[in-house]
Amino acid sequence: MTHAMAFNDHWTFAATDDSTYRFQPIPEGELVSLPHTWNRTDGQGGADSYYRGACWYQKGLNISAEDLTKRIYLEVGAAGNIGHVYVNGRLAGESRCGYAMFRVPLTPFLKEGDNLIAIQVDNSHHNEVFPLMADFTFYGGLYREVKLLYMDDIHFEMMDNGRDGVYLTPKKSNGQTFELRVEGQVANESATTESGEVRVRLQDQDGTTVLENVAQLTLEAQTKFAMRCEISDPILWEGVERPYLYSASIEVIVGGQIRDSRNIPVGFRTIEATTDRGLLLNGKPIKLNGVCRHQDFGGAGNAITREHMDLDMSLIREVGANSLRLAHYQHDDYFYSLCDRYGLLVWAEIPFISIPSAQDPENRNAEEQLERLVKQAYNHCSIYCWGVQNEITIAVENEHTHRSIQKLVRLAKELDPNRMTAQANINGVEDDSIINRYTDLVGYNLYYGWYYGEIKDLYDRFDSFHRAQPDVPLILSEYGVDTNPNYHSYTPQVQDYTEEYQLLFHRNAIEAIRSRPFVQGGYVWNMFDFGSANRREGGETGKNLKGLVTIDRALKKDAFYLYKAYWSKEPFVHVAGRRFANRHQERNDIAILSNLRRIRVYLNGVLLTEIQNDDPMKIVKDVSLSYGENRLRVEGMDERGGIHADEIQLRRVSDIDPSYVHVKKEEAKHVVNWFEKFDLSNTESIELKEGYYSTFDTIEELYRHEEARGVFLKYFGDMTNNPFFEVTKSVMSIEKMTQLAFFNIPPELLIAINKELNVIKKKL
Repeated sequence: MTHAMAFNDHWTFAATDDSTYRFQPIPEGELVSLPHTWNRTDGQGGADSYYRGACWYQKGLNISAEDLTKRIYLEVGAAGNIGHVYVNGRLAGESRCGYAMFRVPLTPFLKEGDNLIAIQVDNSHHNEVFPLMADFTFYGGLYREVKLLYMDDIHFEMMDNGRDGVYLTPKKSNGQTFELRVEGQVANESATTESGEVRVRLQDQDGTTVLENVAQLTLEAQTKFAMRCEISDPILWEGVERPYLYSASIEVIVGGQIRDSRNIPVGFRTIEATTDRGLLLNGKPIKLNGVCRHQDFGGAGNAITREHMDLDMSLIREVGANSLRLAHYQHDDYFYSLCDRYGLLVWAEIPFISIPSAQDPENRNAEEQLERLVKQAYNHCSIYCWGVQNEITIAVENEHTHRSIQKLVRLAKELDPNRMTAQANINGVEDDSIINRYTDLVGYNLYYGWYYGEIKDLYDRFDSFHRAQPDVPLILSEYGVDTNPNYHSYTPQVQDYTEEYQLLFHRNAIEAIRSRPFVQGGYVWNMFDFGSANRREGGETGKNLKGLVTIDRALKKDAFYLYKAYWSKEPFVHVAGRRFANRHQERNDIAILSNLRRIRVYLNGVLLTEIQNDDPMKIVKDVSLSYGENRLRVEGMDERGGIHADEIQLRRVSDIDPSYVHVKKEEAKHVVNWFEKFDLSNTESIELKEGYYSTFDTIEELYRHEEARGVFLKYFGDMTNNPFFEVTKSVMSIEKMTQLAFFNIPPELLIAINKELNVIKKKL
């Protein structure tokens, strides 16, 4: 039988890279427990830059003579982003998939007595290991749990990049009958061939066995098995409404003894995406009321515990979401299990994000990460699609990019033909692009009313996509605005970072999604604020502030309650604007967020008005405040006559509170007024000549020619210190830069640059 032992305490950590740590104890290290990251502070804004490099972890392991008769594996939950495991100075295993679990067979390297386990972890930039660039912190460390696995000679396969060594596929066959396919591989590390069997037993939640089957096997070094079983009229996994799970027990039996076993929850359900009825769960339409989540917590970085994950799930359930996009990489297996248990449909994905590899045009590391994600998360019924890319055309779109997306889709279908594939495009991908034919589901990350355009443009973009691709199911895969709950305004506007603008933005997005049946749903970016070390925005450093909840989970922004009013069945009322306490205007519009129809509003103990409508966001206009303190109380009545109340204090003051206004620092965002800096009056376009440089060449190509490099530096020299350039210069062109709101490049600037570049002849 497999015996798992936690191996998390009393590790010695060194924040330096010394190759002698493979075999020599760290002399003056820090004692840490796992999970651990060395970027928990600087990765969330605690420094001007965060440390990216190699560090070491060491731990002793005492092995008895009896232990050496077992097969011992080290299971590392994840090592960000590259991990090398040494045992007594010898390399025993490695991982270049920084978000996936990996195992290392220890037995060949162990000796009786004391052994030294040393793990080098490296989160520095490697051009062939994803992610290469993204708007989140690439935390370094052993940030998930580590285990020792003690096993018999005969056991389920541990080294196929999977997790269980067993793959369960429930699939509807006909009528109300489902087929349960059980496949896997048994490893026999003994010196002799054995006769044995694999037995599967399926039980319902009452403990009643509803299915049983046995496969007789001749167990050689590696023996595959496959069984097909049928179950009639199973209780279905119905998402958040009824996430019913059966329990499957799979055992390897030799000579009447159980040598290894797995217990895996099983959910029976069907998923289909349509453009006329939306997503169908077990044949019933369901709109994806989704949020995105990063594995990130204030003060902990990505070294989060099960307690952190339980808290996240409780908040996600409170807001009423029925789906999650777990971005932008493989998450902890425990969190996928929570999604199974509570019925949230999951978009799971890999970190093939922003830019492809210039060093490896085949992007093989993306394939490796996809294989691990699919194999390790295969048995989670909550997962309905595999995401193969996120905004990968942000810097470059060429034949290599297209081929890589297609290869990833083929690989996902080979590994799991029963789930859909998905991708999340940046807004610049044209609606009729061939890219939108590669996956079963197409997502767009759209930020109309934040980075570009107006909030109402979202409706038009939905419609234009549907006209171009009427048979392609569409998902709004990201949308949101950075919000600092300290900032407030009577007249909210783009990039003022106020809670009031966040409400307007999300109210528009919710209604747009609800109004279009061909839109399967959407995923709020993001459920929680998260670490993005290089950010300086919205009055904060090192954080993306688009969350509905703050990074420490201590504060729910008003937009959280907007979604709760639309999505949740739990009766409640919430008065928005409680942090906008100092009001300098007499008359104020008050937003009430509630899923209750009947609302009473009291001001200073006097009934002000009564509202009866189903609008989740009810506005009480022109509430007159007296100077000094004012108490606003709201009561809502549910269908059973129960009263639900909320109350806020508002203070009438003479002048605007300056702490509510974000003072923008243009230099922090690299915003340039190009028309003031350069003469862009001559806007007559030119016809670009072949064989000469232009804005379509990559930055790296421009840098190879001294004169072309000079033109680039003339216009962008003050930006080249940004880490963004070092990472993207091999694939990014000035033309691509225009698609990023970050640079705010007008068309007139492209004309001016091309007039200077297109007279410089390329070297043959």
